[in-house]
Amino acid sequence: MSAPTQDDADFAARIAEAAGKLLQEVRASRDWEPKELGKAGDSAANDLLCHAITTERPDDGLLSEERKCDGSRLLKSRTWIIDPVDGTREYGEAREDWAVHVALCVDGEPVLGAVALPDVGLVLRSDAPPALGPLNDPPRMLVSRTRPAAEAVAVAEAIGAELVPMGSAGAKAMAVVRGTADIYLHSGGQYEWDSAAPVAVALAAGLHCARLDGTPLIYNCEDTYVHDLLICRKELVGAVMAALG
Repeated sequence: MSAPTQDDADFAARIAEAAGKLLQEVRASRDWEPKELGKAGDSAANDLLCHAITTERPDDGLLSEERKCDGSRLLKSRTWIIDPVDGTREYGEAREDWAVHVALCVDGEPVLGAVALPDVGLVLRSDAPPALGPLNDPPRMLVSRTRPAAEAVAVAEAIGAELVPMGSAGAKAMAVVRGTADIYLHSGGQYEWDSAAPVAVALAAGLHCARLDGTPLIYNCEDTYVHDLLICRKELVGAVMAALG
């Protein structure tokens, strides 16, 4: 059966949390140089997630940032898309704004996701999203810590939003889900593993998730590059799209 089940949701949350705990253990195991820690953590978490999926969901496809794709996933209706460490730099610097992503896509649609924020102590799940609270006043727009997108800066100026620098894509998306921010606009390009799980959780929470031109986000494509995306409160979509022109 293609449709996700409660067992799938529990599985996704369980392995995302387990990978997060393993990453914390790797980090605490000795003194690391940040880049070396990032590589070691990525490898360890990828091994855990890939082993769990290939063992417990052997008939499904699998796409991981840290695993060479053999193309077999393209023949599958159900494909798991994972990012063992989203925000490797932040993880290596022992910041909180990094994440572990586990998504299940069915026929290209991100129908299920779990995003672990290990150093925050949370796993956000598409089957149990938090209720959205009131908008922030002024609206808060998330941007990269190191490379704020020109489009995001321009939109923030146009609508009077406060810019909030943050690390990983998953941390940014979950900040909108959690209500600490209202808009995540990314125009610099990402890959499917950067957004599949966050988009699944954000959609379940009732947020707008789409390309900047309003077209749907489609996953498990042959070309895994995602040119842009917008995750934001539905109340702000009109203003953001108007500012984008």
